[in-house]
Amino acid sequence: MRGSSLRMTGKIRRKASYISWMRPQDILIPLPAGLCCKPGGFHIDPVRPVERAVITHGHSDHARPGHGAVLATQETLDMMRLRYGDNFARTTQAIRYGEEIQLGDVTIKFHPAGHVLGSAQIAVSCKDLCIVASGDYKDAIDPTCTPFEVVPCDVFITEATFGLPVFRHGNAADEVKKLLASVALFPERAHLVGAYSLGKAQRVIALLREQGYDAPVYLHGAMEAITRYYESRGVALGELRLVRGMKKADLAGTITLAPPQATSDIWTRRFPDPVTAFASGWMRVRARARQRGVELPLVISDHADWDGLTATIEATGAGEVWVTHGQEDALVHWCKARGLAARPLDLVGYGDEEEHEVIAADEAEA
Repeated sequence: MRGSSLRMTGKIRRKASYISWMRPQDILIPLPAGLCCKPGGFHIDPVRPVERAVITHGHSDHARPGHGAVLATQETLDMMRLRYGDNFARTTQAIRYGEEIQLGDVTIKFHPAGHVLGSAQIAVSCKDLCIVASGDYKDAIDPTCTPFEVVPCDVFITEATFGLPVFRHGNAADEVKKLLASVALFPERAHLVGAYSLGKAQRVIALLREQGYDAPVYLHGAMEAITRYYESRGVALGELRLVRGMKKADLAGTITLAPPQATSDIWTRRFPDPVTAFASGWMRVRARARQRGVELPLVISDHADWDGLTATIEATGAGEVWVTHGQEDALVHWCKARGLAARPLDLVGYGDEEEHEVIAADEAEA
């Protein structure tokens, strides 16, 4: 058990990691199935079925069906049920933020990751060594989920989706103001906002409400179940309506949220002269926006940008950093230049959920 002094300063924690008799790789090791904790008998966000899985959040590249037992927050378990059905795993167990559970020879504790509703960082402790697997995270304000919590540790495993200095997301509220300005400028046109169904869509709606937009927000059918679930967990999103059954003329001047791929197919023909927008950190890259035919790029991301990644690494006080899924090399170089031990994990099977959402056949015409 660490004393409070170890949690107060990163400098003291860095010394602690080097006097420990246990090495980090004795606790967690990357394997083809994912990050494996052999002394605990589990994998974190495994990409193939395993006997025991500990899941950071509900996005499909991290939360997959077919495991024997799944441990996650209640929200993540519920998201998995919505997507995969009740039998997505043989057994499940919910864990709360701040709750500790002993698994084999290690103790695990979940902390908020600020990525989406129910997302968690997983602190794995054994003897006097603590490793934190961040999953996906962001340090920006988000009214739809519990804020990110810095967790002091010896080894920090960080994502690097936007791990290049060019990626600085800015204020998401300013991007929503751009959307509202466009709606005011083109009242005869519908605005279609491509956004991932879990997390991004609900955040955009909440940001619209914070800016005083009180008109109904329309949803593609693929958005409904998860968005209604957010509401059931106390996230206020205002009046929501499905696009299904609406007359084309009645959608002029409205805002509709849809999965990214729906904004570029025949589904859009039901809207009057639609303005296509896309809410994503990738919209910082103009070539990406042009490639997708996006008229109104909105730089809104549920991942930490370069400044968020580097600030978080420093705040943890970790003396060693493992980097995964994203721009690994740049962040590893940044760490080493500051005297931190760092390496890429080279895990495969994780991607940018914002661009790879699959719409079910019964939702394609929603």
